[in-house]
Amino acid sequence: MKSRIDELGVFELLEAFIVDLNGVPRGKWIPVGKAERLARDGLPMPRSLFAQDIWGSDVEAAGLAFGTGDPDGACFPVLSTVAPAPWAQAPTAQVLLTMRESDGSGYFIDPRVILQKQIDRFSQRGLIPAAAIELEFYLIADQEGPPSPVRAAAPGDGASPRHAGNVLSVDVLADHEPFINEVLSCCRRQSLDVESILHENSPGQFEITLSYDTDACIAADNAVIFKRLVKKIARRHGLRACFMAKPFGDLAGSGMHAHLSLFDERGRPVFADDDGVPTALFHHALGGLLNHMPEAMLLFAPNANSYRRFRPDSHAPMRAGWGWGDRSAALRAIEGTPTQVRIEHRVAGADANPYLVLAAVLAAAFEGIERQIDPGEPQDTGASLSQGSPLPLDWRSAIELFERSEFVEQAFGADVRDVISACKWQDYHGMLALVPNTEYEAYLETA
Repeated sequence: MKSRIDELGVFELLEAFIVDLNGVPRGKWIPVGKAERLARDGLPMPRSLFAQDIWGSDVEAAGLAFGTGDPDGACFPVLSTVAPAPWAQAPTAQVLLTMRESDGSGYFIDPRVILQKQIDRFSQRGLIPAAAIELEFYLIADQEGPPSPVRAAAPGDGASPRHAGNVLSVDVLADHEPFINEVLSCCRRQSLDVESILHENSPGQFEITLSYDTDACIAADNAVIFKRLVKKIARRHGLRACFMAKPFGDLAGSGMHAHLSLFDERGRPVFADDDGVPTALFHHALGGLLNHMPEAMLLFAPNANSYRRFRPDSHAPMRAGWGWGDRSAALRAIEGTPTQVRIEHRVAGADANPYLVLAAVLAAAFEGIERQIDPGEPQDTGASLSQGSPLPLDWRSAIELFERSEFVEQAFGADVRDVISACKWQDYHGMLALVPNTEYEAYLETA
């Protein structure tokens, strides 16, 4: 590892972090001179660090901290993620870590380990899942109090900052050229391959697509590192990058769209034949994804705010349906050449943990392939409100469905299911204890 850092230049600090169940980076800064020891012995960090609530507090019901002595685990570097951190004041590199047991196996509740176990199930069948992630986010003014979206319309046109539209405007991209150029420059330095960047449906809302990777773990690594990069660069420009699922009630939500393809061990696509015709395996994967989508909803929509995104005519699906090229469907089946045929999973919000999203997608697709589940007919175009099984569209229902799901237990294990459920219940009850200002405004005088 030390030689890898030497190749990147002279650094003073190494920012080393794991990613908890909420997708939040947690770790330490260490002198670069200690990097060789990190690769050899690992960095000790509490095992309970993975099971934090959204405020960063231990979750007693998870059983990893209280009453256990809160022991450390050894975290080892994911070498492909060693890269400069260009936004730091001191010369700094960063590296993503993963926790291992003493026998070298992965720690059960590390999100990266959870995803890797699903990849391994495909490997045992001679299949390689490839994935890519699209992330939507808002640029907002760096201010105290409730956020307001950054004006994204062309200067001088008189448009209201609350006015939606201007989708795919290249003029808006030009308005934010200094920010975008620095993001792309930092992506190159961190070996993140960006496919495209575009302005989305609302003022200050953007989407960046990361390239496919035949290692789904690396695809999730890239999404985590990219989110951190965008947040840091936004602050350098006097802005904040917001990945909440629905930061503004009257503007579009922000999604995390996951693209899935499958290849055999020789690198040949198995979702389509040589003529690009989708195979039975492709349809079975669709069937599994539809069948288990409601049970996995908590991983796609993990937070209280997540459920504000699911509204009619919002391109956030409310039912488990699929369609050919249909962006209103939960699963968008995409045709093309054999390597282009893929499934776009459109349920998750930008606030979800990329590892857990891809783990849920792979687990459901695998189940569909194993059981040869028929997805049924594609929905009529735009019929997302009337066709397909309804998804749980409130937080409590999603938690309850997740924690009693046989599919979740079989795919991830009862221990993983129970820890995730415990963390989300603590979040849920913590939110109930907070009375928002909107309730005072509505009820203080009228109730």
